[in-house]
Amino acid sequence: MIVFVYFSLLILLPLSSSYSVDECFINDQNNYVARNVPKSDVDLIEFPLNLEFMEAEFFLWGSLGYGLDKFAPELADGGPVPISAQIAKLSPLIRDVIAQFGFQEVGHVRAIKDTVAGFPRPLLNLSRESFATVMNDAFGHPLEPPFDPYANDINYLLASYVIPYVGLTGYVGANPKLHSPTAKRLVAGLLGVESGQDAVLRALLYERGRENVKPYGITVTEFTNRISALRNKLGRHGIKDEGLRVQREFGAEGSIRGNILAGDKYSLAYDRTPEEILRIVYGSGQESKPGGFYPNGAEGRIAKSYL
Repeated sequence: MIVFVYFSLLILLPLSSSYSVDECFINDQNNYVARNVPKSDVDLIEFPLNLEFMEAEFFLWGSLGYGLDKFAPELADGGPVPISAQIAKLSPLIRDVIAQFGFQEVGHVRAIKDTVAGFPRPLLNLSRESFATVMNDAFGHPLEPPFDPYANDINYLLASYVIPYVGLTGYVGANPKLHSPTAKRLVAGLLGVESGQDAVLRALLYERGRENVKPYGITVTEFTNRISALRNKLGRHGIKDEGLRVQREFGAEGSIRGNILAGDKYSLAYDRTPEEILRIVYGSGQESKPGGFYPNGAEGRIAKSYL
């Protein structure tokens, strides 16, 4: 009898685990969540959707001249149209790379929304002025003429440098806090591709590191160092960001200044909390003060809890 029950359970277990996330939803105070993803995991998975929306729109618009409203309107879910996003003046190679990134980000938005309820696209400010403000803050004074992220390859790559790495550190920070296998697998997959995008961007910029960004007479490397320093300042939690060239003691094994990939003293990826990320993407240094790329603030329970 015991043997019969044991083998019966073995037969039933695969059946009970074969339900997809989409098939297992319950209503939790008017918020539909996956049954096999605990509420704490839902919050941590939903939060990066803010950044995935931004990356999808910036990369699609920059390479193709349109965004989610044309390619996948169901994912935008009626959210407001991004402010002043536009096609960039890119070479064929860079346009191809950025278009690939754009479609990858659409997949990321879809993956998150297929796992948890998510939310409509938040209002995103992707205007030239928004990126110019970041660069002005990075250098501590207004650049003349104002930085235009859509002007050419180098400017667009530098503007792109501002984005994926922040999400990458967020996934590293979220990973040890997750409980369910579904959430862990999703975040691992997202982190893998986000890390790849960041590596490609850094490699393309590293190759151009000694070139001057016109018309400022400032090298590409110096731009990355200033942007990283700004993010460290806004995040208010020490060094979690590094440009393309560092002091030797901060390089891999304290042995080299080149820094094509950012990492801690063990060359492991840095982590950030949602609070740190909000301080950076708002440009205010405060998780409770929206602005920057999110004029009305980010969406989701975590972000809304600070507003």
